[in-house]
Amino acid sequence: MSQVTASLVKELRDRTGLGMMECKRALVESGADIDKAIDELRKSSGMKAAKKAGRTAADGIVLVKADAGFGMVLEVNSETDFAARDEGFKGFANSVLDAGFAAKQTDIGALMAGGLESAREALVQKIGENISARRASSIEAPVVGGYVHSNNRIAVVVGLSGGDEELARDVAMHIAAVNPAVVSSDQMPAEVIEAERAIYTAQAIESGKPPEIAAKMVEGRVSKFLKEGSLIDQPFVKDPDTTIGKLVAASDAEVISFVRFEVGEGIEVEEVDFAAEVAAQVAGVSE
Repeated sequence: MSQVTASLVKELRDRTGLGMMECKRALVESGADIDKAIDELRKSSGMKAAKKAGRTAADGIVLVKADAGFGMVLEVNSETDFAARDEGFKGFANSVLDAGFAAKQTDIGALMAGGLESAREALVQKIGENISARRASSIEAPVVGGYVHSNNRIAVVVGLSGGDEELARDVAMHIAAVNPAVVSSDQMPAEVIEAERAIYTAQAIESGKPPEIAAKMVEGRVSKFLKEGSLIDQPFVKDPDTTIGKLVAASDAEVISFVRFEVGEGIEVEEVDFAAEVAAQVAGVSE
């Protein structure tokens, strides 16, 4: 069985807001699997959701380029935010984006072959950090628009069936802020829906409601979950009185697809306790 460490308990507390002993018990029962512990805590405590893990941060920037029905979004990583602000780093990232856009190439290995890889190696030598083009994705549609958050940490590209680039940019801005899971609720993966339904069912049973009322509660919560995660059902951030679906329909358009990149998502970075590390080194020297 994996060891339940103090740092794991702290992370679970930070993500759930629950008590230390409750978090420790959940981790023990889940074999120190934090995601499994969160699911079980949601079932038993009625907790609606948990914060995203704080250990998925890596630095760098994301960029977007869109024109003539084609759009591309790219992530380039560095080890620190300091390096990500370097003009040479930004220039390299834009060179990768331009090359990928011109070739309509999102395969990073193929994209970096040749001159771009040489440029990356030279930048690593200059900055003294590992630099890598991590991922790229593209959209082709009648109308394509993009948006990059001001700090270059969130980038979105959107494809529409009609409207114009300004409308596509507005939708992309909304996606950057709200982070929908899918365009419409019928695109939500079945396994995601069933996982949520299982949690809501456990919560309803825990509440002691009669079975028929519990069943209605579960389906109501599933319906709300789908609506909140669906782009076209969400209130537009610039005008909460209208939904994204109504916004695009007013221009005789529909959202075809979107891609949202956030710097570092999915990358687990080991957290180092520098005080403990220094103490261990001092102890080793004194022995």
